[in-house]
Amino acid sequence: MESEVTAALVRVEDRIVEAVDSADPFVAEAARHLLDAGGKRFRPLLVILTGYFGKPDPDRIADAGAVMELTHLATLYHDDVMDEAKLRRSAPSANARWGNSLAILVGDYLFARAAELAANLGTEAVKLQAQTFARLVHGQIAETIGPREADPIDHHLRVLAEKTGSLIATSARLGGMVSGVEEPLLGALSEYGETIGIAFQLSDDLLDIASESAQSGKTPGTDLREGVPTLPVLYALADEDASPDAQRLREILALGPLTDDALHAEALGLLRDSAALKRARQTVHGYADRARDALTALPDLPARTALAGLCDVVADRSS
Repeated sequence: MESEVTAALVRVEDRIVEAVDSADPFVAEAARHLLDAGGKRFRPLLVILTGYFGKPDPDRIADAGAVMELTHLATLYHDDVMDEAKLRRSAPSANARWGNSLAILVGDYLFARAAELAANLGTEAVKLQAQTFARLVHGQIAETIGPREADPIDHHLRVLAEKTGSLIATSARLGGMVSGVEEPLLGALSEYGETIGIAFQLSDDLLDIASESAQSGKTPGTDLREGVPTLPVLYALADEDASPDAQRLREILALGPLTDDALHAEALGLLRDSAALKRARQTVHGYADRARDALTALPDLPARTALAGLCDVVADRSS
């Protein structure tokens, strides 16, 4: 099956390249900017694997995989504008290179191209993509306005479900849908996708703290420096531990963005040894276990084994 999956990923990549092409050389260059920077292609992989639970057609799977990756890429253009990011995948972000307005327009272009491909798959696929887009926007709005009266930890996990989990859930569902899989198996695929998606994002956030190298794709401690409230930070702030280290950590984290190098290094060291990081790791493992449990409703095929293996990869990379 491995060679089949590799070949399917090549077809998806070809379809994405075709989709981002434009008669205008500037639009083509800007649209390919993040595509050429690389990426995990996690969403197309899920489309391909979940297609095996039905009767996958190579062309429809390629279209579905491209829809998911193009939608994901479009959100990255928009996210970088919202976050005022300077880098993406170790390359200058589109907004840093061409400005916010053009970055937003290129993201819109990619959304439009994804919708055009979704139309090839039928009205249900178009409806699913639109519903997913609504959840993505809802999650971005929720992140922007903050938790308000909600518990910050619950709010953070809901934002992850909508901003990250929703698109990965749709990737898992769409692969099955275009291959003829019906309910309740589609529901099991969606549940798996959303749960593994949250675990995947959480593990990225943990790597930003725990990794000595740039495993997470950015310099360790970047979120701390920018004041991004990831789960370990939220757990640390909510911790009532009266030990000197825990109190000192809360005191530093309450300052917000840690642009001072000495404070940043101190906070990073305290977080790496904290109960908050251990608790966050347990949360990642909990989501990975829930994703694995969702697979029990599916036929015992090599694709199910591969999806279960992704749960192990996500759990292990957070340790």
